[in-house]
Amino acid sequence: MSRIALVVSDVDGTLVTREKVLTDATTDAVRRLRDAGIGFTIVSSRPSVGMRFLIEPLEIALPVGSFNGSSILDPRLNPIEQHLIPAGTVQASLDVFAEFGVDVWLFTNDRWLTRNGDGEYVANEMRAIRADPTVVADFTPYLPAACKIVGASSDAARLQRCEAAMQQTLGEQATAVRSQSYYLDVTPPGRNKGTFVETMARRLGISTDAVATIGDMENDLAMFAKSGLSIAMGNAADDIRQHAKHVTRSNENEGFAGAIDIVLHINSAGDAR
Repeated sequence: MSRIALVVSDVDGTLVTREKVLTDATTDAVRRLRDAGIGFTIVSSRPSVGMRFLIEPLEIALPVGSFNGSSILDPRLNPIEQHLIPAGTVQASLDVFAEFGVDVWLFTNDRWLTRNGDGEYVANEMRAIRADPTVVADFTPYLPAACKIVGASSDAARLQRCEAAMQQTLGEQATAVRSQSYYLDVTPPGRNKGTFVETMARRLGISTDAVATIGDMENDLAMFAKSGLSIAMGNAADDIRQHAKHVTRSNENEGFAGAIDIVLHINSAGDAR
């Protein structure tokens, strides 16, 4: 059985606390991985700019994945591989979001665009990614450059219905999955956190069985399915935890550090399962 050679972690709900903070225990856990000769990187639904403040304190030297892995960036956030949502699919997704009456954001590689600067989750996103939105009257000029479309709503049941409708409408034209109970992300077709795991394994010349993944939401299931070892956060919903091989503590109780303890213990025991 393969020893773990790479850990790929989600960010929100996993690597950082509810207040979007990296704890000392988290940074120490990544250091312990490096000391054990295990690679570490992150993949998130966040835009590229929202990864910046994590890379330096964690000393990430490998490529990172933004927009659910549809963009792959070097540690200086220069694109290595980037995919866009087809313009017609962007418009179709906007139509579905309008039908469900949720706030909509459009992300390009370097801009966050919104038609409502006072939307209920705008302040939350500003705090999370440490960037400000650009308020526009019309998304139309930006459709050809869309990396991600987000529907934001505090009505979790409505957003879940919207997710089902979006998946039915878009089919294989894009990936539509919730990254939080209040965010529904539409990202480029054929790309997800699972394809990011496969890409990283190829780049490092390792099997995906030698990759461990850590996450908490529906969009993390794709990377759970592609990795040899999957670890769900304690704050994840029951259906997410059921898809993981191990469960750690919550992100409010140093669950990421607990996940790294699992990885190191399994490697020391010589059993990556």
